[in-house]
Amino acid sequence: MFDTRPDREAEVVLVGRSNVGKSTLMRELTGHTKFDTGGKPGVTRKPNHYDWTAEDFVITDLPGFGFMSGVDEEVREEIKTNIVRYLETYAENVLVAILVVDGKSAVDIIDRHSGPDEIPYDVEMYYFLEDLGIPTVVAVNKMDKVDDRDERLDEICDRLGLYPPWKQWQDVIAPITAKNGRIGPLNEAVRTHLHEERRDDLFKFF
Repeated sequence: MFDTRPDREAEVVLVGRSNVGKSTLMRELTGHTKFDTGGKPGVTRKPNHYDWTAEDFVITDLPGFGFMSGVDEEVREEIKTNIVRYLETYAENVLVAILVVDGKSAVDIIDRHSGPDEIPYDVEMYYFLEDLGIPTVVAVNKMDKVDDRDERLDEICDRLGLYPPWKQWQDVIAPITAKNGRIGPLNEAVRTHLHEERRDDLFKFF
């Protein structure tokens, strides 16, 4: 299921928990409507790739990780293993990773799963991407449902080990509402990293 990647050198990947809006964001970025989205977590079980025939570039929406309603733990672990393996395999090709989190629930979920023997998936994935040397933008989605915007974004920074205030991390933290097409901060952050990789030619996609 994970060996369908088009033969493209450059890649941007979307990662994150199930049901945080990755596929909606993928549709917004590509203008393409065929990607499956649904109210139930775990709709995306294999990578969705979108490539432009004339371009040596692909955007990939990886399956969601973490809890999925009605999905066995064994299957969840297999999906997570496949995601990790995919990122390790293509780390050299990935120009930017977009870690999508739900602005309304991310802090509560992280705190609920923080303990002496447990690292929350979002935090673990953020540091895993960092260890692989992949520049990462945290897209804080569903901000239309968040009242205390700055406070919430500061809390997310804090949980990721980034010293608040969040506004000093605008190349890392991008507040968005994908379903309304409000993804400007994400595009800006991604472009910052593409520029550092000398890939300004890809700005037209973001």
